[in-house]
Amino acid sequence: MLHSAWAFVKRHRRKFLFTGALIGGAYLLGKYAQKKLRDLQEREAAEYIAQARRQYHFESNQRTCNMTVLSMLPTLREAIMQQLNSESLTCLLKSRPANKLEIWEDLRIISFSRTIVAVYSTCMLVVLLRVQLNIIGGYIYLDNATVGKNGMTPLAPPEVQQQYLSSIQHLLGDGLNELITVVKKAVQNVIGSLSLKQSVSIQELERYLGEIRQQVEQPSNPGHSEVTKSALCWYLIPDEEAALSSQACGLTDKDLTTLRLISETRDMLESADFNTVLNSCLNRGFSRLLDNMAEFFKPTEEAATQNGKVNSLSNVKLPLAKIIPIINGQIHSTCSETPSHFVQDLLLMDQVKDFAANIYEAFSSPVQLEK
Repeated sequence: MLHSAWAFVKRHRRKFLFTGALIGGAYLLGKYAQKKLRDLQEREAAEYIAQARRQYHFESNQRTCNMTVLSMLPTLREAIMQQLNSESLTCLLKSRPANKLEIWEDLRIISFSRTIVAVYSTCMLVVLLRVQLNIIGGYIYLDNATVGKNGMTPLAPPEVQQQYLSSIQHLLGDGLNELITVVKKAVQNVIGSLSLKQSVSIQELERYLGEIRQQVEQPSNPGHSEVTKSALCWYLIPDEEAALSSQACGLTDKDLTTLRLISETRDMLESADFNTVLNSCLNRGFSRLLDNMAEFFKPTEEAATQNGKVNSLSNVKLPLAKIIPIINGQIHSTCSETPSHFVQDLLLMDQVKDFAANIYEAFSSPVQLEK
């Protein structure tokens, strides 16, 4: 029997060898496929975890942006009210001075100017902080994800973060002062010749604000000869590069890193995307201001219907002297640290969120490490 079995094997040895090779190859191929599948699953899991961690960091960064804006609004409001102090003029008017008309003229310019400046500076603060905190947030993510593991120098050490973010003080200082000067001039040009007794409708008020905006936002660099894409970016960030470059021999590595961050920020502020987002915020801000003002133009119940006809908001006019104290008080809702409709509108705008996401995506990408 063994002889017959051996003879059978010999007769079909090629088949057995082929079958064995096929089975062995299939086994090895299966093991290889399992390994590749396991590697792919592990890589996909790692990528998913990394993406989830990145998304969590981004969302946390946006909450930080919102809280930072709210925390800085009282400082911004105080700076504006100090530079455009209408309260002192109001107190003078209560004492019935001889130059009452002259004080009213000053109060008109200051009241309109400080609310308009409040709209501009609040919108600028919201968008500028989105830029800065998402640039620095992207670098912090890369530092946490890669630099600590391979011994590379941190892209944004704490000292650099502090130095870079302190540049926001320009908007609250020199930038704000320059903005106030430009806005006051525009307000004087547009409404300076109006009589205090002149009646103004909400539509006319909207037209005056539009003319003031046109003068403020014209594409020229105040105090400089160069022309830029937007006049507003000059109020947002200091020209520290020139000052630090003059001390090139004394610059540390951290100073150079801060300079790079400021340069990247300036490039972002001069981009078409930034100007589009800021303009959208300004449109929303001035629209909200007009909505707040419109509440005071609503006709009374008695005047709402006259001679059987409905008296619409467009038919209501108020003397300029009555509009002055109304617009003067709008700064408290515009620069409010408690989330007002004005601030919430800006923080929740889709354009602002998308812009922030694009910045964070760009600066948290591993491509930044190569740069």
